[in-house]
Amino acid sequence: MPGESAGRKIMLQGKTVVIGVTGGIAAYKIASLVSMLKKQHANVRVIMTENATNFITPVTFESLTGTKCLVDTFDRNFEFQVEHISLAKQADIFMIAPATANVIAKVAHGLADDMLTTTFLACKKPKYIVPAMNTQMYENPITQDNLEICRKYGMHVIEPASGYLACGDTGAGKMPEPETLFEYILQEIAFPKDLAGKKILVTAGPTQEAIDPVRYITNHSTGKMGYAIARAGARRGAEVTLVSGPVNQTVPLGVTLVPVVSARDMFEAVTSRSAKQDAIIKSAAVADYRPAVVGTEKTKKSDGDMSIALERTDDILSWLGDHRREGQFLCGFSMETQNMLENSKAKLEKKHVDMIVANNLKTAGAGFGTDTNVVTLITKDGAEELEKMPKDQVAHVLLDRIFHR
Repeated sequence: MPGESAGRKIMLQGKTVVIGVTGGIAAYKIASLVSMLKKQHANVRVIMTENATNFITPVTFESLTGTKCLVDTFDRNFEFQVEHISLAKQADIFMIAPATANVIAKVAHGLADDMLTTTFLACKKPKYIVPAMNTQMYENPITQDNLEICRKYGMHVIEPASGYLACGDTGAGKMPEPETLFEYILQEIAFPKDLAGKKILVTAGPTQEAIDPVRYITNHSTGKMGYAIARAGARRGAEVTLVSGPVNQTVPLGVTLVPVVSARDMFEAVTSRSAKQDAIIKSAAVADYRPAVVGTEKTKKSDGDMSIALERTDDILSWLGDHRREGQFLCGFSMETQNMLENSKAKLEKKHVDMIVANNLKTAGAGFGTDTNVVTLITKDGAEELEKMPKDQVAHVLLDRIFHR
């Protein structure tokens, strides 16, 4: 199955990534990007402009990639082939980072006067431009027009970050960190787009149910599993909406985030979007109860004990089961500490859903906050127990079972 094999393999094995480095101060950061790509077994080729060699040496990239770093179009020390054409054909993706205003102007207008621009012009695979320059240069209407021309011709432009720049200015023009660029590359080429055209809604994280303006009831969910599912879906081409309670997680690239706080917030966010979804995967740990009365002022401490009256929250999964559209796949999660299979099978029938992903909090490698999970996929046809694996891999297997059943 596409995702299962993708989840198990080294993500960029067999892929060729061409990185063009131009003469900006951020050029030195590309060494980190190249290192990340090599750790995923990508074939990385680096092309530098002459000006880029003033900021970082070709030897650095040659040491990291194990291949010759190209600078001069007319270098006589090469294999017998037209080097820039050969490299353009090998590429699965071509990214210029950092991209100076000068090089952006060249590629926008088809100028090809060095190894980088000639190879870029000859490449027919996905092309990414990462502008990095002084704020005034970046915001100059000429630069903006050139970037718009690049977009018009199908090139992807990664917007710069804002911050303190090497020139002393503060504003837009800072190259995104290598980790961000790495995510763009993974998003483009790491996985087959077998879920293109599918719409998936994922819920993640805990909810917070207010007691008063200061205190609330919540649980230990970190959202890692839900965010892994959203990330896997987006990398495989799906249109993913992530309804998330309060967590400390990075929103996956290409995912639409809908932040919520309470169970009621999540109910409204999910039900208002449910009709358009091909699959809804409810991995959030939603509170079952909330305070019946929320104090408008901080509850003061007293000498005696205190009790809080609770009321049931809206049952989102039950509502979805009763209001699903034809062909829609519904998947819920069940975190148990005892009688996992029995409780989860009962939940599957009661909620009228297609699958319950069950795990036991007491099982080593499962539960809240871990990078791994041990789950059992329960459907009307039976139960499939998966071995302990990273949550990213669990996510791909789950998507396989939903969309390639």
